[in-house]
Amino acid sequence: MIHRVPLPEPQVVEGHGARVKIGEICEECGYKQVLLVTDQTLQKLGYEQKIVQSLEEVGVGCTLFANINSEPNIALIDEGRKIAMECQADCVIALGGGSVMDTCKMIAAGVKLPHLSTKTLLRKFLVVPGKTLPMITVPSTAGTGAEVTVGAVVTNARGTKGSTVLVGLDVTHVILDSELTVHAPQMVTAACGMDALSHVVEGTLSDVAVYVEDAYHSLEGVRLILQHLPVVMREPDNIESRLAMCRAAMYGGNAINTQLAGYIHAFAHSIGAKYHVPHGQAITLMMLPVLQYQKAACLSKYAMMARYCQLADDHTDDRHAADKFLQAVSDLIVTCGLDKLNSPVQSADYEELTRMIAADSINYSAPMTFSNEDVMRVLERVSS
Repeated sequence: MIHRVPLPEPQVVEGHGARVKIGEICEECGYKQVLLVTDQTLQKLGYEQKIVQSLEEVGVGCTLFANINSEPNIALIDEGRKIAMECQADCVIALGGGSVMDTCKMIAAGVKLPHLSTKTLLRKFLVVPGKTLPMITVPSTAGTGAEVTVGAVVTNARGTKGSTVLVGLDVTHVILDSELTVHAPQMVTAACGMDALSHVVEGTLSDVAVYVEDAYHSLEGVRLILQHLPVVMREPDNIESRLAMCRAAMYGGNAINTQLAGYIHAFAHSIGAKYHVPHGQAITLMMLPVLQYQKAACLSKYAMMARYCQLADDHTDDRHAADKFLQAVSDLIVTCGLDKLNSPVQSADYEELTRMIAADSINYSAPMTFSNEDVMRVLERVSS
């Protein structure tokens, strides 16, 4: 099914302070009025000002919507849709993390489907004839990859999170601006980096047939994170490594689009929902237990990642090469200061979690299928 969903093919602009180029981009595209969406935290930091100034310099009108202080929900999307239609926006600029990106996707779709309520938009596949409003995405973190993904996670009227795949999402430009990430708290950088790593690793392990370029981007994402995340942990101002992490996170978003995810995400989503654990921490908690459990099924691909990342050479047999890859992931978790995470998992919750994990995993294309017994064995490894 994923091969039938048209994917965005954005132009990528990257650099320290690259968001100042947005005005020029909008002028070249012929936009007259844009909706700039960000969250309250980024607005307090003034990170939207360089974008506003660049738009003013070329005479493009800008309406700011910065009322986001939570994950996407119907009320936020309704408010954003109304503002976008009132100002007659012909482009949406998304400045922020995954919550801002997903809110903007639904706004961009909703403006093109004015006859549908926001509640009605929350379906498994939302088809937007003729594409959504054009979007320019400016991620403020190097983690989710939401700047390019066609999915959006929204909380419905019952308070339950659900995912929507937008068929016709039109992301025309992605701006990778390292200036937005250099001042992030160290633990945010670490958690986002591990999230990005999970995307590119699970993309590489997926059994979905993909184009050579997509497979390469996932492998390259693994290499970039293993090389550059330790650098930004000890040198937060290292611009080269910050940009490399931004690029890797975008490759992770591409992996979600083209190769889906796997059991790291199925476990993390379920544990996060059950115990209210932040996503990056849940991903980190489950990464090694899942990777170690499915080692036999993934031996050749673990070895391939090790060789690509120059952790092993062509003379190293697959088993030893795979061990070097797993050790590199383990070392990275320690470097990020995430090796002492407390697990909330309780044995009394195994049956409920197993049902949740099984339900979540059907959305993915993992390299092996976990039985209920497999799931419980993995849960035993992280029980508190």
